[in-house]
Amino acid sequence: MVRILGLDPSRASTGWGVIDAENNRLKYVADGFIKTDPKAPLEERLSLIYRTLCEVIEAYHPTEASIEVIFLNDNPMSTIKLSEARGVVVLAPGMYQIPLFEYEPSKVKKALVGTGQALKTQVETMVKVLLAGVKPKNNDSSDALAIAITHAHFKTNPVK
Repeated sequence: MVRILGLDPSRASTGWGVIDAENNRLKYVADGFIKTDPKAPLEERLSLIYRTLCEVIEAYHPTEASIEVIFLNDNPMSTIKLSEARGVVVLAPGMYQIPLFEYEPSKVKKALVGTGQALKTQVETMVKVLLAGVKPKNNDSSDALAIAITHAHFKTNPVK
């Protein structure tokens, strides 16, 4: 059995989801999100994300972690903000020596829906189907669960 931590970084609301995978069987373990105060200083927001993810790792003991490949936005500042959050999200499993794998957004959609052009609502629906009717805490934790499910299906591309 592999316990997978799926991660969906954002400075505003970082999603996380934990599943167990054994052969073709998936089992929901937990999910959540880390909401930060947009008025708080950047270092406090990033620290909260990091500390909370460390607590999640210590509580659920994942053996592998997964995250989406970062994409470039039309707005460079949006990409920079996402990169800051992604940095601490990547750091958390690294501090626990948990291997981290990354997947293209289209691969996540294909793993769950069967097409890389799937709509976000279709992915969310399939998370609920594949994890036996689970109700994710919000869209961010649903995305994190989708990334964990993708890793269970593909298990490739470790972050270098």
